[in-house]
Amino acid sequence: MGDVYRLTRKVAQTNASVLLLGETGTGKEMIASAVHRLSGRASGPFVKVNCGALSESLLESELFGHVRGAFTGAIGNRTGRFEAAHGGTIFLDEINSTSLHLQVKLLRVLQEREFERVGDTATIRVDTRVIAASNRLLLEEVGEGKFREDLYWRLNVVPIRIPPLRERREDIPELVAHFLNVYSEVNDRHVVHIQREAMEALQDHNWPGNVRELQNYVERAVVLAEGDELTLDLLPPEIRTGDNRSAMSLGRGVADFDTLAFEVVQQGLQDADTDAEDLHNRVVNRVEKELIVQVMSACANVQTKAATRLGINRNTLHKKLKEYEIES
Repeated sequence: MGDVYRLTRKVAQTNASVLLLGETGTGKEMIASAVHRLSGRASGPFVKVNCGALSESLLESELFGHVRGAFTGAIGNRTGRFEAAHGGTIFLDEINSTSLHLQVKLLRVLQEREFERVGDTATIRVDTRVIAASNRLLLEEVGEGKFREDLYWRLNVVPIRIPPLRERREDIPELVAHFLNVYSEVNDRHVVHIQREAMEALQDHNWPGNVRELQNYVERAVVLAEGDELTLDLLPPEIRTGDNRSAMSLGRGVADFDTLAFEVVQQGLQDADTDAEDLHNRVVNRVEKELIVQVMSACANVQTKAATRLGINRNTLHKKLKEYEIES
């Protein structure tokens, strides 16, 4: 992490594109925010976009804006995120989830610093720094034809790999102390100590959810604590028993469906911006897409059969297949 911090400070003083690589929950958004705060653009806007939370059509409008009448429901002009980030920084999280069509437009913005709103012909020029993040190896995505090679090299000017928490267990005590302070203040509590056995259990865990998982467990412990100490009994079973599988991976055999639904929604809320106003789309659409993909696979991609299994008519299914860009 020392290398990560040094590289972050160094690249912040430039205008170079940055590509953050690391597993979900490692803190890519925190590093992106640090690059912005330490840069000459700190007084400008820092705009965050989760590319994996929206369909292609919605994401294109979100990034580049649209004009009135560009599509059904476009009742007025809308400023896109790139335009809103003019003079500052735009953070494109889950860049690997963008379509090849949209990647062409992203490449143009990176190279030419210009674009058109959806449904418009007027060219808009912007001075916006781009920081992208991916929880997958983009070079492998390039090899599989899922990501444009030219865009990859344009984004990969300065790559920063953020190691998973299991590779930096020595950071756990400081992270726990930080989260104890944060959530004690937020919840008007005074949990300032941690039991030795609890700390040992936390350091022995494999952390499949990385720092975000640790943050979740500390917040839960602060809320449930009756005294000023985080004790072993306040931690979830997978921590206390040394079972390094996450609750989500246990879900297939142990956790009930309601518990899994709770955790999916919780994860969706954590991934969203604090001021996000599209939470229904972010969470429900992603679950619906995964349901359709799995049912289509189970039905050998026969739409009539899949529609019956889903309890919707075939026209509705066909529309959703196009909306979510689900191919056989």
